Amino acid sequence: MVGILCSRVRVEEKLLFEAFRRRGAAFERMDEDTLQLPIGGPLPPYTVVLDRSIHHGRSLYALSLLNAGGVKTVNSAAVAQICGDKILTSAALAAAGLPIPKTVVTFSREAALAAIEAMGYPVVLKPMVGSWGRLLAKINDRDAAEAVLEHKETLGSYQHGIFYIQEYVDKPQRDIRAIVIGDETIGAMYRSADHWITNTARTGQARPCPLTPEIDQLARRAAEAVGGGALAVDLLEHPNGLLVNEINYTMEFRGFVEATGIDVAGRIVEFVLQVGGENQAVA
Repeated sequence: MVGILCSRVRVEEKLLFEAFRRRGAAFERMDEDTLQLPIGGPLPPYTVVLDRSIHHGRSLYALSLLNAGGVKTVNSAAVAQICGDKILTSAALAAAGLPIPKTVVTFSREAALAAIEAMGYPVVLKPMVGSWGRLLAKINDRDAAEAVLEHKETLGSYQHGIFYIQEYVDKPQRDIRAIVIGDETIGAMYRSADHWITNTARTGQARPCPLTPEIDQLARRAAEAVGGGALAVDLLEHPNGLLVNEINYTMEFRGFVEATGIDVAGRIVEFVLQVGGENQAVA
């Protein structure tokens, strides 16, 4: 039996449910709002759990408890911890020798301002945890830097007191998202927009991107660097070559399917069944 951890049932979850049905595999939705995970007690009787939570904290703790109790998950708690934190993601990618944007982390407003001035304007200030392009700030000058840094520090959360600063990459009004499942890059798409934030959750429009050997190799290496699984790898086109920007461990894929025609849900289901040792379950 496969468990699917989620609170909201979006288009992606509906596609996954249907893919499990087509495959003849038994599954059950694990509703986050009613879920109970006894620490040291019996866990739900699933052979494998697919994480589709949109809440990083819930996801991380649920996966951690499940893994500690011997339940396999896609993705693992270790992968969720790295990919759900931009600082840990960048550190893992850099440690693996992968090209990433110039990035500096500081722990005070004064150090952040000094790092921004040294890097040169414009820069991008990102929250260490977050998705869908929220709370990103493109900072064009010192006045803007001082204002944004003060606002973040005043918010009070420890996360806003840790400053993740990246160079602004003047990409050609698009980025590239590649999806890696297991050890295979199944495809790629462009996300294009007039705005500098190209997430399809915002203004980005999806269209097919040729899966070149460079994109394939870089995406697979990036996925391996954070522990592997079913992952979306975001790449930026820099004048000096492709850079790995971020990795998403609970990807939305509706736009990807519409752009490429690739059955992402089906590929995820096959991988989940393989991880859970249920690949013999055929309709």
